[in-house]
Amino acid sequence: MVVVLSMDAKIVLLAAGLIFLLALLLGVWKYRQMATSPEHAAHPYVDIAHRAALLYSFATLLLAAFVTLSGWPSSVNLAAAGVMIFFFVAAIGTYVHHGRRRDTDNQFRHPVRGTSAFMASLIVGEIGGFAVLLAGFVKAQLL
Repeated sequence: MVVVLSMDAKIVLLAAGLIFLLALLLGVWKYRQMATSPEHAAHPYVDIAHRAALLYSFATLLLAAFVTLSGWPSSVNLAAAGVMIFFFVAAIGTYVHHGRRRDTDNQFRHPVRGTSAFMASLIVGEIGGFAVLLAGFVKAQLL
């Protein structure tokens, strides 16, 4: 059986797959640090990057389901999911940056300029983006 998906759903599913692949690669990095560290532990942000990528890959898969079942136009669905995916990947990138530099075990202890604005944008973007997709699901599937 061939399942025909809309282009917006295909794009979001591709993003989920790429984020999952990133998580697997980060797992190799984490393992390498655990294997070579005297404490047999990876840097906290390497661990966080790996776990976050795993979780965000499945969160993106959930977005694909909502995109597929939404009653909004593809452009609206893709914009809403795209904002969320951008922030998922940006967060993973931040964790990778700190893990590579080994500069902190808590990025909020000494935040860089713009951290508060980024976090506010992330909150609005992720909650807002999902609210749009959830409303599209309600419109198409429940009303």
